[in-house]
Amino acid sequence: MRTAAQTAVLMAILTLISKCFGFVREMVMANFFGTSYITDAYVMAIAVPSVIFGGIFLAVATAYMPLFSKIVENNGDRQGNKFTSEVINLLLIVSIISAIIGLVFSDQIVSIFASGFVGETAKLTSFFIKVTFAYVLFTSAAGILEAYLQYKGVFLVQITIGYIQNIIVIAVMIISAFTSYYYLAVGWLLAHGMRVIILMIIAKKKGFDYTPDFSVNDTIKRITVIAIPVFIGSYIQQINTFVDKTLASGLPEGSVSALNYGMILITLITGLTITVLSTILYPKLNKANSLKQYNRLSELIGTGITLVAIIAVPCALGAMVYSHQIVQIVYERGAFDPAATAMTSTAFFYYAIGLIFMSFNDLMVRAYYSMQDMKIPMIFAGIGVIINIILNLILVKFMQHNGLALATSIAYMANTIMLFIGMKRSYPYIEILKSKKKLLKIILSAVIAVGLSYMVYNIIIGTIANIIYIRTVQLGISILTAGIVYLIMLKIFKVDEIGIIKQIVKR
Repeated sequence: MRTAAQTAVLMAILTLISKCFGFVREMVMANFFGTSYITDAYVMAIAVPSVIFGGIFLAVATAYMPLFSKIVENNGDRQGNKFTSEVINLLLIVSIISAIIGLVFSDQIVSIFASGFVGETAKLTSFFIKVTFAYVLFTSAAGILEAYLQYKGVFLVQITIGYIQNIIVIAVMIISAFTSYYYLAVGWLLAHGMRVIILMIIAKKKGFDYTPDFSVNDTIKRITVIAIPVFIGSYIQQINTFVDKTLASGLPEGSVSALNYGMILITLITGLTITVLSTILYPKLNKANSLKQYNRLSELIGTGITLVAIIAVPCALGAMVYSHQIVQIVYERGAFDPAATAMTSTAFFYYAIGLIFMSFNDLMVRAYYSMQDMKIPMIFAGIGVIINIILNLILVKFMQHNGLALATSIAYMANTIMLFIGMKRSYPYIEILKSKKKLLKIILSAVIAVGLSYMVYNIIIGTIANIIYIRTVQLGISILTAGIVYLIMLKIFKVDEIGIIKQIVKR
């Protein structure tokens, strides 16, 4: 578990660097093409295949791992390689058909997804779509290869490949700026093609042997049975987001943007912490279940829940206490004025209330998936959406966009409770929370740490001028204070998992 935690820290660091690369990419695009029709066409052409196929490929990749794990542990690597090849071949068939549709019907696709585009904008978008639908060939295979490598314990390489992708995209952007902007979409095609090549080379070194066998009838049946509930579950969450934005569109100007910017910060926090940890644990959970090592499975889930609590509780409290300061530092510049900060920071605050439950959900859903139980999370996600919609309609009247954010947090809390209860009833041998007393110690430690850090923040405010760079230093010192106090409190309360964190720091 210590090795997993250390890998998680490295993944978080590499992911943060990757996001910086992504930011540089957007800066380059903005520098050469601004907010012109070229940018509109480019962004839309990249978004359309992701909207259509992203959920499908993600669902298949998620369903692949528990099936692959069971085959490998019961029948060996050879059968595992055969199954992996069949899944890749199945997705290649779907991708080839999709690429042909994009090539032939690009004009019609533009008229459906970007009906407001006319003239040169529509023409350019149509051309870009012919190219972007082709890179679906690579993204479909890449998702399975990444899942294969994760099961083999390889996590860091996939992130670093993203650096190469961004470099290729940026290089093509620069070339396009001095030649023809029609080359822009080719950057994504080359980048994803390179990703698959590198992943295939690494997978081969890890023992993967590709077989070009397209007789995949049994594979279709096995993957479909598991992938459909995963896809529906993820689609339900998209409905949730759509309903929020629809209701926010009827509120004062800026409400939709405030919710969007607030959620971006939440997903950034979870993406650099909880998602990384869940990604590492998922293959281990699958392996334990395939080998019927139920004590090991229970231990992994229990330890994972405790680690999620150790990370998520102080992050949630810190986000609530410093919501205004964080939004101010990250966003407030140019057209993003103090009024925008005020709207966004309150949305961020109410989303932060649910951050703990979002984090638990991520791990718990993967725990269900590892046991090939995709239906229960799907059902609970559906109930969660109903709860969210009902609360939206009630709270939006009194709290406007803040009510929508609060409703989302409450819905996540309800979903978490259902997942916990469902796990206890369906899998009584799983001990999710070994010690309620330990959870209380974590919460108390976080409250003390964040409380003291806020006192430090206010002391600094009284002695240093309030300019943007100083505010960043103030917040940085306060967060560092909170981190040190938090670790000390966990040590005092003898929270066992603090040893994992200690080991990470030593190494």
